[in-house]
Amino acid sequence: MTTTRGLEGVVATTSSISSIVNDVLTYRGYNIDDLAENASFEEVIYLLWNDKLPNKTELEEFTADFAKNASIPEEIVSQMKSYPIEKVHPMAALRTAVSTLALYDEEADDMSEEANYRKAIRLQAKIPTVVTAFSRIREGKAPVEPKEDLSFAANFLYTLTGELPEEVAVTAINKALVLHADHELNASTFTARVCVATLSDMYSGVTAAIGALKGPLHGGANERVMAMLSEIDRVDNVEPYLQKAFENKEKIMGFGHRVYKTGDPRAKHLREMSRQLTELTGETKWYEMSTKMEEIVTSEKGLPPNVDFYSASVYHSLGIDHDLFTPLFAVSRVSGWIAHILEQYSNNRLIRPRAEYVGATNQTYVKVEDR
Repeated sequence: MTTTRGLEGVVATTSSISSIVNDVLTYRGYNIDDLAENASFEEVIYLLWNDKLPNKTELEEFTADFAKNASIPEEIVSQMKSYPIEKVHPMAALRTAVSTLALYDEEADDMSEEANYRKAIRLQAKIPTVVTAFSRIREGKAPVEPKEDLSFAANFLYTLTGELPEEVAVTAINKALVLHADHELNASTFTARVCVATLSDMYSGVTAAIGALKGPLHGGANERVMAMLSEIDRVDNVEPYLQKAFENKEKIMGFGHRVYKTGDPRAKHLREMSRQLTELTGETKWYEMSTKMEEIVTSEKGLPPNVDFYSASVYHSLGIDHDLFTPLFAVSRVSGWIAHILEQYSNNRLIRPRAEYVGATNQTYVKVEDR
């Protein structure tokens, strides 16, 4: 056997959902640049799940299905109110709430293709409501019911703040959702596929994926980026901060990627959004610090920024709490998780790799009194 740490470069399956070839990301063959500039998140979800962009009627029906299923059971709200709010990270709350949602879905264990698609709609619709409800609960506010006449992105902002969002904010969130929707066999997606390959249910697969996304080396990276920028605070602190980090061989969050060699194609879209939003808020220092860091890290270490780096200042500029950055990532990425779960079900084989054993050999049992 040949051992590959972290499964780097190992091709584990075939998929027609997304691809990364020569540092170009596509969803179902559509370049991410094309989709980021033109598509609504609802269109992208439909594309990922159905292998085609919807026509007008299909899109209207699809969007209406999300609106009808966006509310969450009162039992989930009551459960979240019982959490130890002061010390629970929103990703832990999301992981628990999504697992509990299965208890209130009569089709949770129905593995038919039709039932799985209906569950997909419900999960995609309810996850943003769970995130925003928890955010409001911990602030001592009542959760806000989603509006049926708002887009997916607009409803996220509305249920978060209780106010109808400005168009610039909706545009920014929609683009971020499109950019984060899928990314081939990333850690959380692979986790979801491993889980459902046992023929476990969709809720289990998504709960497992949320657990993987929670880690700072995956979805949690954007939160860590904002913590780093907040610590640096001023543009003239960027260079000394980085030089100290280089000397101590510390990881700079938001730079480099296991798959991309010349740069993450999603980063440029978030970079431009960061520029626009920080100008609107009058806090251009976040963008200026970010570009200064990009210049130094790229030139000295050859590491370009990834999708997490500029998403941090984008979300901050929209007034989103820093510990909600990763849950917002999950709000988008659940669309990709579900696409992969459905694909796994359609042509399933249990995922069971091997491990190279490197432990002791030829051991002999010794009775406890003789040890």
